[in-house]
Amino acid sequence: MEIETSKSGLPENAYRELNPGEEYTPVMSPQYTFPEVTPYSVFLGLIMAVIFSAAAAYSGLKIGQVLEAAIPISIIAVGLSSILKINKSLGQNVIVQSIGASSGVIVAGAIFTIPALYILGLDVNFFQIFLSSLLGGFLGILFLIPFRRYFVKDMHGKFPFPEATATTEILITGEKGGTQAGVLAISGLIGGIYDFFFSALKLWEEVFTSRIIAAGEYIAEKSKILFTYNVSSLIIGFGYLIGLKFATIIVCGSLLSWFVLIPLINSIGNIAVGLGGTNPFADMSPEKIFIEYVRHIGIGAIAMAGIIGILKSSKIIGGAFSLAISGIFGKKTGKTEKQLRTDRDIKITFNIFLIILTAIAILIFFITGVNITLGQAIVAFLTVVIIAFLFTTVAANAIAIVGTNPVSGMTLMTLIVSSFVLTQVGLQGEQGMLSAIIIGGVVCTALSMAGGFITDLKIGYWLGSTPLKQQSWKFLGTLVSAATVGIVIFILNQTYGFVVTPETPEPLVAPQANAMAAVIKPLMSPGAEVHWMLYFIGAVIAILLNALKISPLAFALGMYLPLHLNTPLIIGGLISHFVKKSTKDEALVKARSNQGTLIASGFIAGAAIFGVIGALIKFAGFDLSINIWDPNLITHEQILKNKEMIAIITYIFLIGYFIWHIFRAKKES
Repeated sequence: MEIETSKSGLPENAYRELNPGEEYTPVMSPQYTFPEVTPYSVFLGLIMAVIFSAAAAYSGLKIGQVLEAAIPISIIAVGLSSILKINKSLGQNVIVQSIGASSGVIVAGAIFTIPALYILGLDVNFFQIFLSSLLGGFLGILFLIPFRRYFVKDMHGKFPFPEATATTEILITGEKGGTQAGVLAISGLIGGIYDFFFSALKLWEEVFTSRIIAAGEYIAEKSKILFTYNVSSLIIGFGYLIGLKFATIIVCGSLLSWFVLIPLINSIGNIAVGLGGTNPFADMSPEKIFIEYVRHIGIGAIAMAGIIGILKSSKIIGGAFSLAISGIFGKKTGKTEKQLRTDRDIKITFNIFLIILTAIAILIFFITGVNITLGQAIVAFLTVVIIAFLFTTVAANAIAIVGTNPVSGMTLMTLIVSSFVLTQVGLQGEQGMLSAIIIGGVVCTALSMAGGFITDLKIGYWLGSTPLKQQSWKFLGTLVSAATVGIVIFILNQTYGFVVTPETPEPLVAPQANAMAAVIKPLMSPGAEVHWMLYFIGAVIAILLNALKISPLAFALGMYLPLHLNTPLIIGGLISHFVKKSTKDEALVKARSNQGTLIASGFIAGAAIFGVIGALIKFAGFDLSINIWDPNLITHEQILKNKEMIAIITYIFLIGYFIWHIFRAKKES
């Protein structure tokens, strides 16, 4: 059977909410069987898992940004299947992407936590890295499976799924070819080369700030008010896919942190001066105040948003338990045999069996690999399982809304909770820090996997893949990625290190792991101060937002993430909004919106692919940066301002291209 697609690629109701009684029929009809798991798709998926695990680990430890693997892997899969003339490649490319994309999520779980062991000067070995990543990844897969239908089917059209949308557009346009593939390729090249110019060649700055003008510098110094903006094509692409509503909520969260809370903290310090004291914040930059104080408020908001999400999802969680109980004790009706191919999951009884096996393996790992007592291991084990299960829906929800998983924030909260619990059972000092970081690593990887895997399953839902096959083969991708990232972290520590020493004068930054180390050390040191009140303030903010019917998780993400990563979202959201309001001709609006989705997807794909290329070039030891100003003739500060000005000018051209190309779209005849 030929794969039927509309001229726009996907069915008309792919991205909107369904009307009562309306069904979504994917591109690959559920009534037919298509090639999915083949030697080609499995082998290529595993190769992608190895390559992108290494590239993403280096990138994340170097600059703090883990490269999202799903999009570049999809581009490569589409290109290779075209070159090799693979027949009916769509289903196979979904499997390639699903197996290979294990790399990014496993890497995020590992590099956010494990390097903290090196930073704290603790002993760590390959098997601790490998097993924490592997078992956490398995747990994330197994905990998410019961919620697949809710997120990908029941909530169809209610969540934007930005990364899944971009990846799906790549896969379907690659299958379809024609002009749409051309739009995707051109925008991908433009977005990728544009980002490569500032990321690798250093021709301009990636982030410009209000310090570019004298007044802005004065305000940042005295009032601690600072505006920052990232000019990456990737972020504006995400903003378009997210839409104006969620982009606005996220940016408002950032504005609260940077334009209210940071200057408020500084003002409180000034009040202390008036009372005869000193302002401890006077010499701190806005960025430092954010990292040391305000970001903790964001963590508290994320944690409470997670609790709210858990309470709201109680029926879903209860339904998962009911499904499990009925699967074990219910009567066999033969219903599973009548299920459509596109609605088949791993059997709930087998899923529970695998969860139990994984849980036992985690308990054994804590006893033997972390060297703690049986009682302490049981406490650690219960902490991991409970937090990972409860936050699974939060991670999936975050990815579904904004395409960003606040896994580092949830992991920080996990470290706080686990440290408090572990100290009650006698674990403190170095052994306590080791145990808490390992626990954090397992939970972080589980939540990262849950968020990433829901993207794979949504892609499969749109295109018509078999969930059972995606779920089954995801374990193999996780195994390969965990082994790869374990080796890469071990090598990178030997080569570059994570702390400044005579042997490693320029170590990898590893910002998230440094944050974890900074949090865990006082928690495991008796009498150290913990900012509980800041977490409480964030929690109160999340509760108030929920009462106002504003998404607390999206807002909390804005509070937690740096301002420059959020402000561009509003531009992408505004472009999306104005495109939809640009004419009363619905057919033309649809054509322009689809064109915008393709261009935004191309920007994301291009930036990701060229980011991988840049990481590999850096890893090979080549420095491509170009100095167009002589530092002997101009100061470093002036060079920085010149580069920021070029960033603004080139970014305006990028936005102009984005809008111009959207309005070139013509409605279907």
